Order: sequence, then C-alpha cells, then structure tokens
Amino acid sequence: MNITLLDGGLGQELLARSASKPTGLWATQLLIDRPELVRELHRDFFLAGADIATTNSYAIHRDRLRPFGIEHRFAELHRQACLLAVSARDGHGRGLVAGSMGPTGRSYRPDLAPSAEKAADLYAEIAALQEPYVDIYLCETMSSVEQARGAVMGASSGNKPVWLAVSVDDEDGSQLRSGEAITEILPLISEFNLEALLVNCSTPEAVNQAIPFLVNQNIPIGAYANGFVEIATNFMKEGATVDLLKTRANLGPKIYADFVEGWIRHGATIVGGCCEIGPAHIKELAKRLKNG
Repeated sequence: MNITLLDGGLGQELLARSASKPTGLWATQLLIDRPELVRELHRDFFLAGADIATTNSYAIHRDRLRPFGIEHRFAELHRQACLLAVSARDGHGRGLVAGSMGPTGRSYRPDLAPSAEKAADLYAEIAALQEPYVDIYLCETMSSVEQARGAVMGASSGNKPVWLAVSVDDEDGSQLRSGEAITEILPLISEFNLEALLVNCSTPEAVNQAIPFLVNQNIPIGAYANGFVEIATNFMKEGATVDLLKTRANLGPKIYADFVEGWIRHGATIVGGCCEIGPAHIKELAKRLKNG
C-alpha cells in the first residue's frame, strides 16, 4: 500500500520553539515575528520523512487579521506562508506543498461561519493567492457540512486538487462537531470533484470511529489527529487563546503511531499529525511506514 505522509502541526510547535505567549493571531503571529522558525519547522518535518509541507496559512483570514489592524497584509502573509514552504521543499529536494485553508470565524465553531456562498468568495480569494505556489488546496478543520461546502466551493475555483479535512466530535467520531452525521459530508466528493477526504484536529480515538464511515468512496481517505486532551468549552469564546487547551501526556510518538497504523488498517492512505504532533511523531511514522 502506498502511504502519503503529511507533516505535523505547525502552530503549537512554533509556539513551543519561540517560547512566545500565544495571541489571537496564533501561528500567524510567528509568521510575522519569526518567519525563519516557520521555514525551519517545514525543513524538520521533511527531514523526519514527511512527503508534504502544509503552509502556515491556516489562520490567515480577513476576519482574524482585522481586529489586530493588519487586514491590509492579508495577501502578503499568504504569499509569505507559501514561499516559506516552497523554499523548505526546494531545499529538501522533493515533496509537495499543501496550501492550508482553515475555517472562517473560529475553529470548532461552525455556527460562527458565514453562509457557504459568502465563504466561497473568501476561499476563492485565498486559492488565487496560493495557486502559483502550492500543489494542493487543503481545506482543514471544517466542522459542519455548510462550512465545508463553502471552503471547497471556493477552493474549486482554482486549478489545483482540493482535499477536504473535517473535524469530528471528540466523544463520537461518527458526528461532525456540528452534530451532523459525518456521512452527510460524502455528497461533496462528487459535487466538487474532491481528490481526498480526511479527518483532522480531533482525538485519535474519535478518528478511529470516523474512518470506517468514509472508506469505499473511490477517493483516498486520510487522517491527522491532534494531541489535545479535549477542546475546552472556554476555548470556544471570543478572545480565547490556545493556552486554554491542555496537551495530552500519553501521546508520544510510538503511541500515536499505533493509532495511525490502525487508521491504515481501516483504509487510510494519507496520514500525519495536527496540533501537538511534532517532527518526532512524523519520524516514528516514517520509520514504520517507509522503512519496513
């Protein structure tokens, strides 16, 4: 079986490496303040064995930049995020670049997202900015059908393959965080000609539950879980920062790799990590999946 190995999470690892206090800009703050750290992390994921670098553009949305008075830097920041990933890839000599498109509003709060039609315009703008640099558009952490529809509708206006990654309930992986059945996402595959469907930024246990609902759709299936204990209720509020989320102490590289091997047994062919999953985790995955 041919397995594609994604990288791990950028934002939390960048915060750890910078020893910075998190702000509402999250990973975008490090893109502004410490771009060399971003490139270094892309390089380290490639060296660990990743096949794909995901751009540090997840949180670059106009509605996230506006409160900080830097909406005018929207296009510049997307291009910078792309160029750092491309530079690391070129320095490594191989690999692909996935253009990250995170959720509008707040992560895990699809109720705050605009309608699919309005969101599509926002994502089409991002797709146009990223297109010269990326190999794939990766719509990440979409937590409802409507939120996912808006993202892939906009991304589909570009000329790159579109991958969709959805986030599921941490207690019941058969449901999106919106409460909708995960199977309600499946019609988007044919409607928008998606080229991969993944589960991300959920607990590994929830991913275990989700994968069987997605297989046998004639499309590559994948997963990349996070390393949080849970998505705390107080993180859902306006102004919350990621220091409100606790990291699991029981999800080292070997344990995480055990989970991933289980997803592969259930049919996943694209695997990697999300928040709190770092180069050491990807290195262990590469050791098991690429080196026998």
